[in-house]
Amino acid sequence: MKDALEPRKVVVYIFIIAIAVVFTLQFGPGSSGFSAANPNGAGAMPSAAAVVNGREIPVLDFRREYVNQLQYLRGQGQPVSEATARQFGLPQSVLERMVNTELLAQAAERHGLLASDEEILKLLQSRTDFQKDGQFDYATYQQILRDYYRQTPADFEEDIRRQLTAQKMLDMVQSGAVVSEDEIRTRFEKEGNQARIVFARFLPTMYAAKVPAPSAADLAAYRQAHEKEIKDYYEANRFVYQQPERIRARQVLLKVAPDATPEAKAKVMERAQALFKEVEGGKDFAEVARASSEDPGTKASGGDLGWVERGNWEPALASVAFALEPGKVTQPIETKFGIHLVKVEEKKPAQDRKLEEVQDEIATTLYKREKAKELAQAEAQKALATVKGGKTLTELYPSEKEGQPALLRFETETRPEAVQTDTFNAASVNVPHLGPAPDLLAAVFASKGVQVLDQVFPLGEGFIVAQVTERQLPDDANFAKKKDELHKQAQKAKQYEVADSFVKSLRKSGKVETNPTAIDQIAGG
Repeated sequence: MKDALEPRKVVVYIFIIAIAVVFTLQFGPGSSGFSAANPNGAGAMPSAAAVVNGREIPVLDFRREYVNQLQYLRGQGQPVSEATARQFGLPQSVLERMVNTELLAQAAERHGLLASDEEILKLLQSRTDFQKDGQFDYATYQQILRDYYRQTPADFEEDIRRQLTAQKMLDMVQSGAVVSEDEIRTRFEKEGNQARIVFARFLPTMYAAKVPAPSAADLAAYRQAHEKEIKDYYEANRFVYQQPERIRARQVLLKVAPDATPEAKAKVMERAQALFKEVEGGKDFAEVARASSEDPGTKASGGDLGWVERGNWEPALASVAFALEPGKVTQPIETKFGIHLVKVEEKKPAQDRKLEEVQDEIATTLYKREKAKELAQAEAQKALATVKGGKTLTELYPSEKEGQPALLRFETETRPEAVQTDTFNAASVNVPHLGPAPDLLAAVFASKGVQVLDQVFPLGEGFIVAQVTERQLPDDANFAKKKDELHKQAQKAKQYEVADSFVKSLRKSGKVETNPTAIDQIAGG
């Protein structure tokens, strides 16, 4: 499935999600049904993933876009798990893209730009998922909206209008991008300046087990010396310490059409009652959900909804589900999404832990993190000295997962491993498999040939040791041959820069509020 607004070409696995500006509009049906969003419509921040200059981006819309993005990446052959997506900030990047679209749409309205009915109709008629026998079919269109988007045609078409309007604004901004001869030459010199490296990562998590818990005296000293860091950590993670009542639940959803007759509703209720009896008779709830649920967002996972707050559900459903003990299942309950069976697997009472209650816990976490980081840096320095002495990283840290995609390798990485990159050039903003690493990039392209880079490079919470294994400098004889192609590439790059600058200016002059709790909940955090 495709996003409403697809990001630029997927580069260096998931790191491209950091790109905030979108160039190409693509639409596709998303997962819907029973979501972790507040189904009660408009309201304050709890029902919104973000608010952009007073206009809400509903949690339900964010959930659909996030699921679509995961499916898109997996469809491109990227084995992206939920944990990896969170690790690399995919939920936040999806929301950032949605915020940027809304900012662009609002800017377009101020400039008198608006997508026409004809443009919307043309796009809808071109959508293959709305077609039957190769032609747009209104009944199919209504069914897709009902089953996937949970929207009326009017609401869906208004969303499309805003997305097309945002694209019009982007097109107008990009039309002013002009590329000079010097920029083309600079691009040639960068793209012809190529390298490959082998690197090893030294992460604090690899050494955390070697760090003992601090003594009472060490903890007291650390707490006294790091009062600000402890308070900042508490504030940044307040949602962990101040939680409303939550349940971990699974569900079976049987859909009911909005215009269903009483007879049709009764038949769906009969099916729900039959499934309830199966579960009460001892059948595994997850198996029943996988076999019978009609919610595409949770069916494959056995109806798993993760942790849910009372306010995220319609009152009729929440009041029943939250009254159950773990292991119990609700009777069939009807909401506007359909008829639900919900199994409560675990419950957590509301909590409001003050800083004074958790400061020792936070201090211990930060103390161990700091010591693990020191160990990681020391091991990286030791490795660099050994490599300078004639050993290679591949000899020192042979990979046990050769041939495995880097994302899977890094997700299970418990020790340093040598990773060989593909060829990349001086125009790159990312190091393959590592993402943005400006200091490392600068050192690689300052080198004149195969060599050990003579420093340890901090990156994120960890450290990198690297060897240049291949170097190629630009060849002026090829400039004339590649000039036209380079002009096109430079033009696209300039368009991105101009658009990125424009969106940043909109963010700076506007008011954007995001809801981290809703984001974490939808993304399974």
